[in-house]
Amino acid sequence: MDDAPAPTARARKRDAGQRIDAGPGGGHIRRRGKSYQVLLFSGTDPVTGRPNYLTASAKSEPDARKILDKFRVQVAEQKNARTKATFQYTVEEWLKDHEIEPTTLEGYKLYLRLHIGPALGAKPVGKITARDLEKFYAQLRRCSRRCDGRPFVEHRVDGEHECRVVKHKRPPGRRPAAGYPPHDCAEKGCQVIECPPHQCKPLSNSTILKIHFVIQGALAAAFRWDWISSNPAEVAKKPTQPTPQPNPPTAEQAARIIAAAWQQSPDWATLVWLVMVTGMRRGEVLALRWHHVDLNAGTLTIKRNYVRAAGVAYDKDTKTHQERRLALDPATVQVLKEHRARYEELADKLGIEPTDDAYLFSHKPERNRPYSPSATTHRYTRMCAEIGIDSHLHALRHYSATELLTAGVDLRTVAGRLGHGGGGATTLRVYAAWVGESDRRAAEILGSRMQRPNR
Repeated sequence: MDDAPAPTARARKRDAGQRIDAGPGGGHIRRRGKSYQVLLFSGTDPVTGRPNYLTASAKSEPDARKILDKFRVQVAEQKNARTKATFQYTVEEWLKDHEIEPTTLEGYKLYLRLHIGPALGAKPVGKITARDLEKFYAQLRRCSRRCDGRPFVEHRVDGEHECRVVKHKRPPGRRPAAGYPPHDCAEKGCQVIECPPHQCKPLSNSTILKIHFVIQGALAAAFRWDWISSNPAEVAKKPTQPTPQPNPPTAEQAARIIAAAWQQSPDWATLVWLVMVTGMRRGEVLALRWHHVDLNAGTLTIKRNYVRAAGVAYDKDTKTHQERRLALDPATVQVLKEHRARYEELADKLGIEPTDDAYLFSHKPERNRPYSPSATTHRYTRMCAEIGIDSHLHALRHYSATELLTAGVDLRTVAGRLGHGGGGATTLRVYAAWVGESDRRAAEILGSRMQRPNR
C-alpha cells in the first residue's frame, strides 16, 4: 500500500488553527499543534476600551472543554477581571480623586514608589490575590527591600560610579596644583563615602498597616469601578495594630531639657515650654498667632495646624478638624508675656508695627512665616542629644499627658487638652499604663478614708 502523501505547509497551518465545535454558550476551542487553545469573550476593558478575552491552553480536547465551561460560569457570575490595567495604574487613578490631606497623600505616594510599585505595580489588578498581599507583608516584615537573604551592596547612586570615595579635608589656603600633600586621613578627619553592604531593615507593623490601607483603598475603588469582582484586601490577613509605647521624658529630664533650651534662646525655650505644658502637636504650636492667645484671661485657642507637603508649607485645620481652648497657668502666662515683650521690642527697633496676626515663633522680623516643621524637630533632637537624652519633640506631648494622668486629672479632661477624638478612647489606648496608675491612686484615696470596724 502506497504511503499517504505528506501534508503541505499550508495544510499543516490550516490544521493547526482548526476550530472545534464548542457547543452553545459562546467561546471557541482551537487546535494549535499538540495543544488546544481556549478563548471566550468576557467584555470590553473599561480602561482601554478594547475587547477582553479569557484564554488558556490544554493538552486534550476534553480538558479544553472543561476550561471553557469554567470560563462561561465566571463570565455569567461576573467573577472575571474586567480590565488588564496594572495595579500601579489603579493606585495612581485612585489617588487622583481621593480626598485626603496633602501630607497624607505625599506619604501614600512614597509607599507606592518605594514598596507597592516595585512589588505589585506591574501585576494586573484583577490578578492580585489575598495570598499575594500576605506574602508581600511578610517580606516587608523581614526586610524593607524584600531581599532574598543573599548579601549584596547597596549602591549610593545608579549607573557607573566609584563605590569608595575619600573626601580629603581641604588644607588651609589654596589647593596646590600637585594635589593634596601626603597626610593621615584619620588624623585629618577626611570623610570616607562608600557603598555599604546590605543590612535587612524590617518595616514596623504600623508602617505595613499604612501600606495595607493604601492597597485596600485602591482595590476598593477598583471594585466600585467594576474593574474587579472582589476586593482581596478585605480577606487578606493584615498586620496587627501595634500597642502604643509612649516614652516620655522623666521630670528630671524635662527640667534639663528646659534649661538647655533657655541656654540656646528665650524664644526657643518658650516653644519647648509651651509644648511641654499644653501637649500641643508640632504643627499646632507653629501655627499659633498672637490673636490665638488671651494673656488677660490666661487662655490659648488652638485652631490651625502648620504643615509642609510636596515642598509647600501652609495652614490647615487641626488633625481632628476641631478647635479647642486651653487654660494656661500663671507661670506660662508670664513666659508668654515676656515673649510678647521681646517681639514688640524687636519690631520697634526695626520700625515695624506689631500685629496680632503675627506668628508666635518665627525667624522673620515681620513674623509672617513660622519655624520650619522639620527644622524644629531636628533642632530639638540635637539639643537633647547634646545633653545625653534620647528624645524627640512628640515625646513632650507624651510628657504632658502622663503627668496629668499621674496627678489624677480625669481622662476626658486630658483628652480634651490633647485634642484626641472619641471621647477619650484614643487617650486610653495610648496611655493605658498611666490611666491604670491613676486608677490605683484613686482606689488608695477611697481606701484610706474607710475605717474597718472592730469585730
